[in-house]
Amino acid sequence: MKLNYKELGSSNAQPLLILHGVFGSLDNWLTLGRQFAEHYQVFLIDQRNHGRSPHHVEMDYIVLANDLQIFIEEHQLKNPLLIGHSMGGKVVMQYALSYPNGFDKMIVVDIAPREYNISHHENILSGLKAIDIDTLKNRGDADTKLGEYVDEEGTRMFLLKNLARTKDGFEWKMNLPVLEKSIHKIGGAVTTNKQIPTSVEANEKEILFIDGGESRYIQEKDIPMIKKLFPNAKVHTIEEAGHWVHAQAPEEFFKVVMNFLAN
Repeated sequence: MKLNYKELGSSNAQPLLILHGVFGSLDNWLTLGRQFAEHYQVFLIDQRNHGRSPHHVEMDYIVLANDLQIFIEEHQLKNPLLIGHSMGGKVVMQYALSYPNGFDKMIVVDIAPREYNISHHENILSGLKAIDIDTLKNRGDADTKLGEYVDEEGTRMFLLKNLARTKDGFEWKMNLPVLEKSIHKIGGAVTTNKQIPTSVEANEKEILFIDGGESRYIQEKDIPMIKKLFPNAKVHTIEEAGHWVHAQAPEEFFKVVMNFLAN
């Protein structure tokens, strides 16, 4: 699968790949991506069924990690650095478990490897499906309808970035039917069964988990599982941020990431 991506920075620099969360796209990372591009060769990637990447009925963390591996091989990237937020964080964790020699350092943003309650996402999906895309005239009407299901204006703005204009009206950039069908897999844990090789090499990798102090996605109870899978992992909390740490505290996030990658 040929994933849509945006490349920033010098091709002579170390590659840094950034993966967005569910319902997101590479556009969510453009501002920080340009900052990172002053130091690294940055690849902002639309994952399958998101943004401008192809749609496909298969959607789980093994498949998404394989997409990442194929992307790295096709672009002949050596010792890539990885950043993944939320769903993207689980993808890079799955990649690290499946391909422990395939990266240099990894940053996981506000997600743990465990299974999550996806009731919030089900409410979002109900709101998105309630928008009649075939008769939609403007984004304001979409926001009004979505507001019946999602109170937070910032979340609605984020979700409605998936609307794309066509000559006849609007369409969804994301593959909404497949995301709805796969939402329990997206909320699920990373796979650590017998089909996944033991991650002896990953034990030695430098891995940073960044969580928001106002978020509940990484909790104290998650630390043992994180340490079991990635014994060398560290957790850094950005106190004033929620789940969208990189968007809510971009300056501190940038500083924390750069310090980690430089050391």
